[in-house]
Amino acid sequence: MDPRFPIGILGSILLVAGAAFPSLISKKWLPKAKNFLFASGNACMFLYALLGWLAGGSVLFLILQIYIATSTVLMLLDVPDRYDTPFLTAVGVALVAWSLTLFEGYATVLFIMGIVLLGIGFASADGTVRRNLALALGSAVIAVFSYLESDWIFTIVNILFAFFSGLALKKIHTPPKISPRTA
Repeated sequence: MDPRFPIGILGSILLVAGAAFPSLISKKWLPKAKNFLFASGNACMFLYALLGWLAGGSVLFLILQIYIATSTVLMLLDVPDRYDTPFLTAVGVALVAWSLTLFEGYATVLFIMGIVLLGIGFASADGTVRRNLALALGSAVIAVFSYLESDWIFTIVNILFAFFSGLALKKIHTPPKISPRTA
């Protein structure tokens, strides 16, 4: 068995648990627990991507995890969106420019666009439309790229991550139901 497999599975489980974890509950410790799940899952996925690259796999997955590690540090340090979003956008633009030098097809640009969205999502404030929309869209884009690259761990984790981020986004936009007795 490939030694990367259990690392990738553990990272996937932690990331999906973080995405599925309720972020809209007002308890003070819940967002911290969600961020801890994201950080732990991202660390595992970084190791998975690094080992994959060392075994001859795509450098793009390693670049993704380096970018996500940067946004995770900004998230854990609770850097305000007005600072981390421009920083991550500038890094994302630089990655897009660099990806054009590695150009292996349009999938490379698709991949970098997914990275930028994921990075902005991880660094954005918890429980916001911006965060959940960026995470859902970025994960969906990375899932398509991962499918094209036949990396099933990244494909599955990003499909599930997009789904749960989309659910969190829906919860933000769903107004509470008013019962006839309280109206």
